[in-house]
Amino acid sequence: MSNAASFDFSGARVLVTGGSNGIGAAIAKAFADAGAEVVITGTRESASEYDGDLSAYEYHSLELTDKAAIEGLAASLDRLDVLVNNAGCNFPGGKHEAVPDVFEESVAINLFGAYRLSVGCRDKLAASTLEGGASVINLASMGAFFAVPIVPGYGAGKAATVQMTKNLAATWAGDGIRVNAVAPGLIESNMTAIMKGVEPLEKPFIDRTPLGRWGVPGDIAPVVLFLASSSARFMTGQTVLVDGGFSVT
Repeated sequence: MSNAASFDFSGARVLVTGGSNGIGAAIAKAFADAGAEVVITGTRESASEYDGDLSAYEYHSLELTDKAAIEGLAASLDRLDVLVNNAGCNFPGGKHEAVPDVFEESVAINLFGAYRLSVGCRDKLAASTLEGGASVINLASMGAFFAVPIVPGYGAGKAATVQMTKNLAATWAGDGIRVNAVAPGLIESNMTAIMKGVEPLEKPFIDRTPLGRWGVPGDIAPVVLFLASSSARFMTGQTVLVDGGFSVT
């Protein structure tokens, strides 16, 4: 499956957090295939520690709870046209999110880190000459719209991401920066691997999804490229659900 669709990002500089695997890796590859210069982050010390080949990208190790590291990464970029806030997690450290401290940690990873990085990159995005304007694209989740009892912190963080997207869109429009979000449904990834093939966990989601299948990272990447492209130049503050129809049933 081609992720690059027909978009041309030649010469654009793109930062994808969590671009080392899963949805983030598909997004990074799609931008690279479309001609962009891609910077990615991951939690491991070096790109060589991952199974996939990340040699096409500039890699930075980043923990989204490390304020100084986030600000340092933003400061290190000489220019930026597109920021994709993809990195996130549930059950941080394998701990249950109903515990208040774990809930707080999950929200910090899924919301606060993305906000801090966005603010840190604002001036560089405002200087972009990308056709259609610079973009921030946040990865939300269908968990922003529906209760998933086992991950209350993740759901709260993603719901707040949707509202953050609206607020930043309204605030930054004057800088020529568009801010949108994508809310994936059930996508095959390391984060959802625990559900795959476990009927009591998997079946209710698949049964409710009109398209009747799991999504794959390649279903998300082209939507992100569209939002960053000049084809979406009159879109800002929007969250696009890519969930196989789960949200309409």
